Parts: sequence; structure tokens; C-alpha cells
Amino acid sequence: MEAGSAYTGRLPRGCVLCRQGTKMVLLVSGRCSTGCYYCPLSLEKRGKNVIYANELKASSDEDVIKEAKMIGAQGTGVTGGDPVACLDRTVHFIKLLKKTFGKRHHVHLYTSSLDTSAFRALEEAGLDELRLHPPMEAWGQLEGSGIAEFKKGSRMKIGMEVPAIPGQEEELRRLVRFAQEAGLDFVNLNELEFSEGNWEELKDRGMEVKDDVSSAVRGSETTALAVVEGEHAIPVHYCSSSFKDSVQLRKRIKRRALRVALPSDMITEEGMLLKGVIEGPMDEIIAVLRDKYTVPDGLFRKDMEKERVEVAPWVLKEIAPMLPYESFLVEEYPTADRLEVEREPLKPR
Repeated sequence: MEAGSAYTGRLPRGCVLCRQGTKMVLLVSGRCSTGCYYCPLSLEKRGKNVIYANELKASSDEDVIKEAKMIGAQGTGVTGGDPVACLDRTVHFIKLLKKTFGKRHHVHLYTSSLDTSAFRALEEAGLDELRLHPPMEAWGQLEGSGIAEFKKGSRMKIGMEVPAIPGQEEELRRLVRFAQEAGLDFVNLNELEFSEGNWEELKDRGMEVKDDVSSAVRGSETTALAVVEGEHAIPVHYCSSSFKDSVQLRKRIKRRALRVALPSDMITEEGMLLKGVIEGPMDEIIAVLRDKYTVPDGLFRKDMEKERVEVAPWVLKEIAPMLPYESFLVEEYPTADRLEVEREPLKPR
């Protein structure tokens, strides 16, 4: 696959949608009782009673549905924290997504729980794919968990998804064998990554980044590929750290860019929005654009959120030298947080 990822057998449906950039990520809560030391969740979400639809902090059902429409989502990955820790809320969102987009909208979910009664509630709500993420200390103790028995009576696709922890190759092989014997549908191995939330924990265990341009942990990929390359009767998939950025995120933001770009925006090859930006007294700037330079109304606007005036970049490049205001070409993500990634001055201070 792209970006060093690899799989055997058949790729899980949730991963197919991720690869296409057509999957929304729905974090239903940052709360989780498991406390895995390698958890990459950001500090602004970890342990918090928050809901995020992609980068949007959602405060209503309408926010979640709107964000799904913004990327033309064909599926949703429900995550946390642990979605089972707020089961009623999770069931509500699965039903909401199915009701709004229909049964073909694929929903998969990640959980560290082994509560099969909760799994039944999720399946009844319409969940298509369950991804089990048992804590590392439980990897070799799953025989009496009830997972195999639950799988026999379930219509859902069920698999394991865990990080490829360096030095844990034999434990991962044992996990694959259990999944195979339990009749599960797949095993996903993710490249372990440093984040602001787990940095100290990983460093304390002697881990380090694999190179100067990556947040991935040295040895994680080697461990994962050694497991993938073994002989298995169950599909095994390795997802690299770079895949998430260079494929999944990139394709998703390109889809969103096409839906949120204004007539005054340009979309870059990377899917960023290129904007002309003028900073200063907004009403005065707009009067100058309209009256002195006769810029059409559709090619500029007040950006109240960032307190600036946005102008079509091809227009601003022409007139910036004559303006008595600071002017820039700005690239930003087409996501809800509108993260700015580059700023080029057009008029010196």
C-alpha cells in the first residue's frame, strides 16, 4: 500500500474508506478507564467530556451531520477515549448516522472494553465493524473473555486493532493466533507514534523517534512487518504513521476543500485553501476595495472569525503594492479549525 503500509487477505471496509478519505472520525468522548501508556490522544481531549467530528468540536447532532456532509462521508470511525464508556451517547450517534445517511453508511468503532453485552447494544444500534483494542497486559489472556462466543452469534465484522510495540513481536503473534482461533475477521497493527499525550511515557521506556521528520517510534514498523509477513489464515494489516497524513488526511481535506472553498479561494495541490488576506480596519478596507479598485463583491469578504478581510489571491497580488495595509497570501487547512500553515507577506511592514 501507499506510505509503507501493507496488508494480507482482504482490507477491512473501514480501512478502505479511510484510504479513500471518505471516513469521518467521530470522537464521542475523551474519557477512558484503561489508561494505556501509549495512548496518543491529545491533552485537549484526553479525559474530557467532549465530542469532535474530525477537527470540529461539536455541540449538537447538527454539527456532526454537517461535518459528515462537508467531506461527503461514506462512513464514520467512532473513537475516544473509549466509546463504550459512554454507551448511550455512542448508540445515539450510530443510530443518528444510520438514520441520516442510510444503512450503507459504514460505521466502525474502536474500544478497549471486552464487555460483550455492550457489543450487543452497539450491533443492535447498527454498528458494522467492531475493532477491539485490549490493553497490552491482556493480550495473552483473552481465551476466557467471551469474544469467541460472541463472534459466533454476531453479524458484525470484528477484529483486533493494536499498536505495534517494539520488542513485543511474540505477543503480537499470539494476539493474531487468538484472533484466528476465535473466528475474528482481521487484525490491524498501527505504527506507534509519539504525541504530546504520550511523549514522556514512551521516552521513559527508552523509545525514540525513527527519524528527524517523523513522530513514529523506532522499531515499530519493523515489528509490525515481521508479524504481517508471517503465515496467517486471517487478514493482517499494518498502517504506517505517514499513511495517516499523506493518504488518509490528505484525501479527506481535499474532499472538504471542494465543499468549503469560496469563489475568492484557490485550492492548492495539497488541498489547502490559498487566500489573500488584508489586516486592518475592515470596513475601511472593504470601501477601498469596492470603490477605488472596483473589486467584485464575490471576490472579497469580511472574515469575522479572524478579524480580517479576505480577497481573491490573484486580485490581491495585483493591488497589494498600492494598499496602505498589511497584505498576505495565506495557506490554511479547509478543516473546521482552519489551521494556518503558511503566510507570505505581499506588502512589507
